[in-house]
Amino acid sequence: MFSAKVKSYAKINLSLNICGVSGGYHLLDSAVCSVDIYDTVCAKPRRDGLVNVYMHGKGSERIPPEQNNAVRAGEAFVSAFGTRGADIEIYKDIPVGAGLGGSSADAAGVLNALAKLYKVEDFAALKALADGLGSDTGYMLRGGFARMSGRGERVEPLTSPRRYHMLLFLPDTPVSTPACYKKYDESPDSLRADTARLCSALAAGDFAGVAKNVYNALQAPALSLNAECAAALEAAASLSPSACAVTGSGSAVFALFEGEELCRWAKSRYRGKIKTRVVKTVEPNRASRLLQNPYRLEQNAEQ
Repeated sequence: MFSAKVKSYAKINLSLNICGVSGGYHLLDSAVCSVDIYDTVCAKPRRDGLVNVYMHGKGSERIPPEQNNAVRAGEAFVSAFGTRGADIEIYKDIPVGAGLGGSSADAAGVLNALAKLYKVEDFAALKALADGLGSDTGYMLRGGFARMSGRGERVEPLTSPRRYHMLLFLPDTPVSTPACYKKYDESPDSLRADTARLCSALAAGDFAGVAKNVYNALQAPALSLNAECAAALEAAASLSPSACAVTGSGSAVFALFEGEELCRWAKSRYRGKIKTRVVKTVEPNRASRLLQNPYRLEQNAEQ
């Protein structure tokens, strides 16, 4: 039996602006949400300080340990908090290279699992570790609706009175995030999403306001780099959603519909070969997202 088990959810960028470059990093302004696709992270303690990570599913077994953010997260945790090591199993359901935050979800999941395992309650310290692992890893620690800015380290939690339903298109071929940003830099987008207005619409439960402000500055470069991603967006648009866009740097595309029934109708109408999946937004540990220490709440709920 494992001693700690957590779910780490995928994210979708409802809006994504690039606001400049600082220190070699792109500065972002993005409204994000969690959806009900998640990787499961299980951890049990070791007697020594070693961290072993075993990946399962979605081709993750082929990720070299030295390139795996989950390994980096575990080693960073042990170093920062002086705990023993852990054997960690990650069962993936989030596709790799899809712009759904799978790598960051795994890193955040490892930090959350080890925090539960070793009763670490310093969320600020965990957030600092997460920010050093990836631009959206700090957000992934809690997930839910949020506005991310800067390199992604500034996270403003949001609440929404309604749930949003989407049809995801999941191409088999990934988009390289570095290549996507490089392509963007070669031809920056002059258009911008009104992320502030989108966030206000989320808070008000204004579906039309959310749909009107869906936009991704990385969409054009992602489409130019990946023909399957372009085909996915074309297929999504053909089903008359309220909005559709690439998420992150691709290759996944989401089509936003006003309800689950419309999503399932659209899925039934699609005749192409790209994988599709109906998803909805979730707010993991909603109450704890506004607390300084979310782990105490989780532990009490399990007792």
